[in-house]
Amino acid sequence: MRVSLELKDLAKYPFLKESQQFIGASTDTIEQFLAGASGRIAVRHAMERIRVSLRMAERDGNSERIPSDSIDVKLSISGYVLARIIISCAADRALMERLVRYEAGRAYAFLLDEDDGKRKYIASSVGLQLGSDSLPVIQYVETVAGLHEERWRLVNRDVAGGCVAVSPQEMNELLKEQIRVVLLRQLPLRVPEKVCSMLGPQVGEIRDAYQKTILEQFGSVEEDCFPPCIQALATALTAGTNLPHSGRFALTAFLHNIGMGPAQIIELYCRAPDFDLSKTQYQVEHISGRSGTEYTAPSCAAMRTFGLCIKSDGICARINHPLNYYRLKKKKEKKDPTPPSD
Repeated sequence: MRVSLELKDLAKYPFLKESQQFIGASTDTIEQFLAGASGRIAVRHAMERIRVSLRMAERDGNSERIPSDSIDVKLSISGYVLARIIISCAADRALMERLVRYEAGRAYAFLLDEDDGKRKYIASSVGLQLGSDSLPVIQYVETVAGLHEERWRLVNRDVAGGCVAVSPQEMNELLKEQIRVVLLRQLPLRVPEKVCSMLGPQVGEIRDAYQKTILEQFGSVEEDCFPPCIQALATALTAGTNLPHSGRFALTAFLHNIGMGPAQIIELYCRAPDFDLSKTQYQVEHISGRSGTEYTAPSCAAMRTFGLCIKSDGICARINHPLNYYRLKKKKEKKDPTPPSD
């Protein structure tokens, strides 16, 4: 499929081979590039790109000003490349997940305004064929692995002839997810140690910014604000009760999402009757993002399916996710703190 890409398209979709070719081969090494004026400007572009990805994992629109002259387009694409390098040096899968989710949302926001031909071309570049009403089972399963809504589960889909039926609207949703999956699959990049050393200050700054973002979103961990389902799981664990796999996943993902570190989570599991340090460490780090995907705690609907939804209260009736309960409860406690008892 041949389409005519404009200069600004290369900045919109920096993951395209045409965008990489536009930058062109350079006689400078990456170390020389980083030490030069253009490299320093590109690093600033990269850092801003990462900061935005930490503040908002997905985009709702395409209000971003897209450069259309050659020099600015090259800087924009270079910023994309360096953002991936910096995140790879950080060696944190949660940061990688944030960046690729942002990049996928950014590209998708632009795609919504493209004509059918260009949209199909961009989709084909990441291995998705628009215009079809189905996907091969294997590709479907790989694409929806990070989508946790019940409607995406294979058991809830129509499958025939080795293909999964997908509506046009769902195919659009899967395009964004496919971009995310492809970009995440490419990370981490193999970056020379010297390059990571040169980018050390930026890596440290991003790690600090990520921790600050988590604190801004959830604040310090307050167990009194846990939703009833999570409180029950934590109480059962500290009482020495073995939790089912679904319960362990829900509890671990929730604690990770609100900013608790792997070491703190592992410490919580120490009281479990079947505690095994190496196995627990592997499971916690896997759910926390070391596996390539930063998992989000199950929704309320999923918790009900797993039989983990118990003791619903007034806040539960207003939310559809345990993380929303936690945010709302903390906000309520901050606004209307319980007066001290006499």
